[in-house]
Amino acid sequence: MDFTKVLLRTLSLVLLGMFLSFVFWEDDSNRLQSLPKIKIPQQYQVDLPGCSAIISGDTQGKEGEFEALLASKKRQSLLSEEFHLNVTKDCQAYIEKRGFITVPLSKEEKDFPIAYSMVIHEKIEMFERLLRAIYTPQNIYCVHVDQKSTEEFQKAVEAIVSCLPNVFVASKLERVVYASWSRVQADLNCMKDLLGSHIQWRYLLNTCGTDFPIKTNREIVQTLKFLNGRNSLETEVTNDYKKRRWQYHHNVTNTVILTNVRKSPPPIPSPMFSGNAYFVVTRAFVKHVMQDREIQKFKEWEEDTYSPDEHFWATLQRMPSVPGAMPANDKYDMSDMRALARVVKWSYLAGDVKKGAPYYPCTGAYRRAVCVYGAGDLQWLLRQHHIFANKFDPEIDDIAIRCLESVLYLKALGHEPLLTEQYSNNL
Repeated sequence: MDFTKVLLRTLSLVLLGMFLSFVFWEDDSNRLQSLPKIKIPQQYQVDLPGCSAIISGDTQGKEGEFEALLASKKRQSLLSEEFHLNVTKDCQAYIEKRGFITVPLSKEEKDFPIAYSMVIHEKIEMFERLLRAIYTPQNIYCVHVDQKSTEEFQKAVEAIVSCLPNVFVASKLERVVYASWSRVQADLNCMKDLLGSHIQWRYLLNTCGTDFPIKTNREIVQTLKFLNGRNSLETEVTNDYKKRRWQYHHNVTNTVILTNVRKSPPPIPSPMFSGNAYFVVTRAFVKHVMQDREIQKFKEWEEDTYSPDEHFWATLQRMPSVPGAMPANDKYDMSDMRALARVVKWSYLAGDVKKGAPYYPCTGAYRRAVCVYGAGDLQWLLRQHHIFANKFDPEIDDIAIRCLESVLYLKALGHEPLLTEQYSNNL
């Protein structure tokens, strides 16, 4: 069977599966209303049996689909800024054709709006795919565009945002320098704007341009409700090597430069902790960070440190005065693998799980010691409890993203894509 026939057959199965899911989906008081007529957007038209084989690891009897899917692993070119400027001229057609979900899919989701801070600087296609994957009309999205981004990129972002009433560009933009305070300030700018929104969101999650969710919005809501007012982010005792990042003054030009000038101790009574740039925090946490005098002094002190995003949030999470925080005792240390915010595969930790490694090596490629996921990582990723995974790049492995898009999109609509084959037996 050639690839065209496989694709057409797959689409017919998906359409049948979605129809059956709508017909037989039991009446649920949590369900808001009848779903609108759903079209399968072009970007989700992938070989689902091939994705199923990748995710389940069961390729027996599916070699043809599997090989055809992997043949399109690397994208040679991405959709351009010009493409997005053109397709957004008709917002209604754009939203429909690109597959944005335009109604809350359950009362549970409608009653639990989430805020997002999205810090981006390049690859407009990847931004749109990330936004679409996490988009629902009841949530609120602040997009921070790096001032260094090209004019074409900024215009394309504005065009996309203009079609979605609950998505906006941050009112104040930073020139983001790697490992500098500007990365933290970008999220703080979005925090201020989001607090001013009329939407009474419950939690704030932050993302960057190489993130992608591994949970549907409903699964995210259920995860956040389980937190019950607590935050979730990496926060661990700082080793001696990382202490140098905040013990000395740093100058910022196009890079962050270490000086030999030692800083004064942190202006807080609690100890410093290490973590990363990603967080899952409550609305009360955000309000406290923006208003508390002690934290304002701490922010000023942090501004000339190296990679403050990797110790500022982690330290706040262990301060007893901060809403949703955890005690400073080492019993409450939380690694990135235990926190909910982000799952990352580091090259220097990957190895044989049977011999004690936390995960197997990356099947995509490593960038700055971080795995850019390949399709072979999906089976492992979809078993993790995290909300997002980092990193993804369609120029490394587009299949990994396409399979995730399809799985999440169809799961959100009440259809289990990995069960597609059950319908083929009835055709």
